[in-house]
Amino acid sequence: MPQTDSLTVLQTWQSVAGIIDYTLLKPDATAEQISQLCREAAHYRFATAFVQPTWVELAAKALAGSGVKVGTAIGFPHGANLTSVKRLEAELAAAAGAKELDVVINVGALKSGNRKLVQADIQAVVEAGHAHGAMVKVILETPLLSTDQKIAACQMSLAAGADFVKTATGFNGGGATVEDVMLLRASVGSNVGVKASGGIRSLAHIRQMVVAGATRIGTSSGLAILREMGAPELS
Repeated sequence: MPQTDSLTVLQTWQSVAGIIDYTLLKPDATAEQISQLCREAAHYRFATAFVQPTWVELAAKALAGSGVKVGTAIGFPHGANLTSVKRLEAELAAAAGAKELDVVINVGALKSGNRKLVQADIQAVVEAGHAHGAMVKVILETPLLSTDQKIAACQMSLAAGADFVKTATGFNGGGATVEDVMLLRASVGSNVGVKASGGIRSLAHIRQMVVAGATRIGTSSGLAILREMGAPELS
């Protein structure tokens, strides 16, 4: 989408909600908080409600018929799980109702030059997700990588058939930057999504990311951002 068109679209709170993965991944999140997240996601029509795998079934039931998808993270937050574990986690999450799976790459393997392991990791989750009708986004953890490593991770994600590449978890030393989003977009071209995530807390920040090439935003501040745009209170 051209930059000018992107910003033209993002003039209403409804259009902004439609590109946000509304996220609650804190380890101490309770069932009540997850249920509230889902009520807000359904009311404001966020793209997804993004929760830890243990909460996928609860979220899927809460959002049934709402048109809002459930997303979850695989190998989160460090990405160092065995490939077999990531595959199983993806299969179980998709079976429980997750329609979008964000998998953290094996950062240590990439930085060690073990591209075979990183590729196998991504491929396993993509295959498992797609077999269950789930979209797969690959979290590169950009704050921990060199430019060459970011490009390599994008290439491996493309080769595996991933649907998106994503900047970061926000849990490991930083988040999304305009420069990284531009690099990811240049690396994957126009047919793969780019998700900016980590530290995005304002409408201005979202617009910067969209201009840079992001097509999805991950944030736990989605409701505050919509309120910034005049969205009504949830009754």
